[in-house]
Parts: sequence; C-alpha cells; structure tokens
Amino acid sequence: MNDAPSDLAPALIDRFAAIVGENYALRDQQDIAPYLTERRGLWHGRTALVLRPGSVEEVSHIMRLATETGTPVVPQSGNTGLVGAQVPDASGRQIVLSLSRLNRIREIDVLSNTVTAEAGVILQTLQEAADAAGRLFPLSLAAQGSCQIGGNLSSNAGGTGVLAYGNARELCLGVEVVLPTGEVFDDLRKLKKDNTGYDLKNLFVGAEGTLGIITAAVLKLFPKPKGREVAFAGLSSPEAALSLFGLAMDRAGASLTAFELIAKRPYDYTLKHAQGVTRPLAEDWPWYVLMQVSSGRSEEDGRALIEEVLSAGLEQGIVGDAVIAASLSQGDAFWNFREVLPECQKPEGASIKHDISVPISWIPEFIGKAAGAVASVSPDARVVCFGHMGDGNLHYNISRPVDGDDEAFLGLYHTMNKAVHDVVRSFHGSISAEHGIGQLKRDELIATAPPMAIDLMRRVKAAFDPAGIMNPGKVI
Repeated sequence: MNDAPSDLAPALIDRFAAIVGENYALRDQQDIAPYLTERRGLWHGRTALVLRPGSVEEVSHIMRLATETGTPVVPQSGNTGLVGAQVPDASGRQIVLSLSRLNRIREIDVLSNTVTAEAGVILQTLQEAADAAGRLFPLSLAAQGSCQIGGNLSSNAGGTGVLAYGNARELCLGVEVVLPTGEVFDDLRKLKKDNTGYDLKNLFVGAEGTLGIITAAVLKLFPKPKGREVAFAGLSSPEAALSLFGLAMDRAGASLTAFELIAKRPYDYTLKHAQGVTRPLAEDWPWYVLMQVSSGRSEEDGRALIEEVLSAGLEQGIVGDAVIAASLSQGDAFWNFREVLPECQKPEGASIKHDISVPISWIPEFIGKAAGAVASVSPDARVVCFGHMGDGNLHYNISRPVDGDDEAFLGLYHTMNKAVHDVVRSFHGSISAEHGIGQLKRDELIATAPPMAIDLMRRVKAAFDPAGIMNPGKVI
C-alpha cells in the first residue's frame, strides 16, 4: 500500500519535492490517501506526490517546473467539492497541489469593508475573524468548518446567503493567481468600481482550477446586522412557499437574508438520523420554509418585520403554522437543522443528486414535472427536495427505493440525471447552480451547452493553459 505509482520518474518527484521541502512533499500512500477521493466516494485517483507549498513563490516554482516537464497539476483546497474537480485521475501522472498551508488572513480593512485572505483559509475561520472585527462575511455553507476560500472561489460557491449577498463571485473584489507558466497575476485590489478593460478575476472564479491557481483574494465584508430573526414555517405546497416568498420580499425587502425550502421527506430524515436536533414545529406539514430577516437598525426592527410577514401569511392562508426563534441559540438550532440535513440522506441508502436552478417563479411547476420524470425512471424512488428557494437553487436529490439495491440504483445515475436535467432545461435553468462541473457534469455540459459557448471556453482554456496541465479532464 505504501508503494508510490511509478508513472512519475523518481528524479522528477525529487525535483518537485525540493521546492517545498521533504516535510511538505507527501510520498507515502497512507499520507496521500485522503487527497485521492472526495467525500461521496464517487471518484478515486492515483498520484505519487502531494505538494503542500507554504508561499506563493513556491506555488510559482512548482508551476514553472510543471510547465517545463509537462506534468499535470490538480489544485486542491479543503477537498469538500461534490463534482470531483479536486481529485486526480487514475493515471498516476498527475500531482496534487494542496493549498492548505497558504492560510493567512493578510488584512482586514474595516473602513473599506474588505478582507484579504489566502486560499487555504478555512471559511469558518474567516467568518470568525470578520466577526471579531465587527463585520460580517456572509458566505455560509454546510462544509464551512473545513472548506477553504480557494475552493469556494474556484467553484463559485453559493450557500444560504446568496439571496442577500450573492455567491462567491459577487463577494470577490480581487485575486492573486499563479498561472500555469508560474507567472503571478497580482490583482489584489479593493475597488468596488473598476471599468479598466476585461474583468480578468472572473475568469478564474468558477474555473475550478483549470486556468490557474487562486492563491489569495480580496473579499467583501458587510456591517453586522443588529437584529437577526429566524423562523420555521409549515406550508401545504411549493405554491404556498412561493407566495410566502413574494410576501416576505414585499414586506421585508433587502432585510430578507435567507429563504430555504424543505420538503417533508428530508425534514423527516433529519429528525430520524441527526444527533441532537429537535422538531421545530409540533405538527407535520408537506413543506417547510426556514426564513431569516436581518435588520441593520435594531433587534426590535427585525422582530417586527418577521412578525409582520408571518402574520400576513397566516391571515392569508399561505402559512399553516410558524415559530419564530425565541433566542439566538434557538435560531442557531434552526440553522443547524438545515445544515445537517444533507448528510441525513446517507443512511437512507444510495442517492442520485442534482444541483439545479430555475427561475424562482417556476419552482413549483418544476417540482411537479420533475417528480414525473423521476417516476418514469424509478417509480418507487424517493424524491428529496430542499434548497435555496430565494435564489432559485434546489438540491433535487433522489434516494433509492426503500427496499432497493444501492448498486442497481446507482446504475441509473446517468438516466436519472438526463430525465431531471431535461426538465431543468425546459425551464431555461442550469444543471449546476453552485457545485460546479468537475468530472460529474463535464460530458453533459459539452453535449448540451450551446456549441459557441463550449468553443469560447475552449479558446480561453487554450490561451491560459496551452500545455493542458491545469486540472485536466475537468469542466471541459
């Protein structure tokens, strides 16, 4: 088990290792193993070497040598991605470049409302540093205790705060990137207005490490809300949830900072499998909404807003029942319920996942049509639908039938993906809302995206990475 793959020459491995030092060049296969698979276990790769550089200069030297020798490089941050973008292939020729040691927060500028952070900074660490400075960094994901800023930017991460604050791309003002040639593109600017030519940073944000390696970024901070109110509501249907969303937007406006939709099945899975969660509502409902209102004025203002929204919803028959968190800790408990929810699908057996987005006004109709598409592939499969209704992004997952076989169900992966994604496209939606393309959706993207779009992406890839060494086999 400790024998390294022989696809890379020992002398070349030594040259790469010398750049970072032996302590940070992993060669033993037991040490390397955590870098070779992703959290769902769908992809397993091989490599003789994992490099853990501690500076931008070391990343630059690695890439110069990689270009010189034609060695493919797979950048990896927290290894929490769900589409296989961070995993090397099975050839043994690719090396993994881990960014976890580039973990400094270089600066927090309170007046500019910016933070400059390196790619290996853990998201939760950045959130806590911003909070200590009296500011908010609003990117929030279930994996925030282990995912890293470089991966968040490379995948253009979304999460629960997109409704009010935007996704990772919208939170990024500037980047520092090491190109495949080893050149360093330093664009760490704090400017909120800059119309000087092409917006180059956005070529790298969301590129999943195929154009260069993001080593640091300037990110937006926001004033901390003075009042945060969280509520759980029970509803009869997705149509009712859409009506509640419209009502909340009308009454709360920009103060509506989260609006999460949860079907009864994932709600029940969470109560069944999660440790330490409590039932938010006394009675069961077909659908639930987790809603947050944040006020910049006062706690009282936030409370008044969410009470107004829910009272109107109850009066109009939109909401069946609702509870507002009575304390910060109860609000945190409501959010913990949502954050542990995705993992609670695992004990129910094999699942086929879809990270999709459609226009918000069409979400109820999508849910209805997609259920029919699922039934046409596997009549007894269990739809597990939840997600960020406020920005149109649903995690439309499918658990195998109760008494079904895991392997047989996973054999339907591509058929099920096609059935659901065909419905998504009929609503002019996206088959990848926040997780990226990676390996999982690469072939489908190439087969179904407009040919001109694929051609333009390939031209960009060829311009930045003519040798094809940056995370090959991913995205396009």
